[in-house]
Amino acid sequence: MLKLIIGVKGTGKTKTLIEMVNEAAHKSEGSVICIEKGNKLTYDVKYQARLIDTDAYAVNDFESLYGFVAGILASNHDVTDLFIDSALKIGDNDTAAFDGFLDKVEALIENLSVNCVMTSSIPTDEASETVKKYL
Repeated sequence: MLKLIIGVKGTGKTKTLIEMVNEAAHKSEGSVICIEKGNKLTYDVKYQARLIDTDAYAVNDFESLYGFVAGILASNHDVTDLFIDSALKIGDNDTAAFDGFLDKVEALIENLSVNCVMTSSIPTDEASETVKKYL
């Protein structure tokens, strides 16, 4: 299941994501992964969740982000929850490529039974039809 949390900057998307990561880390019998751009969540996400900074791995577009996500899931078979904060920013704000990325991730996680939640700074009234189907 893929879920997207969108809204303009300052609407609490990251705060909501942090709460979801920490709750999943507490309840999960497997691994909880949180991907972020930069290291702003270091002190907010509980140590039970794996926090990964995309900047440390030169992930800067949606093709590399998809490969990064697929690699994480391929190498760790007990991932139950995957969170991506500021997904659109990680993909260099390429809104056209974002739609394709969402559909590819949905297809990937569906076969693996992984819950995935992403945040992106997109005004609700400017969301594409693809983005809207994951709200």
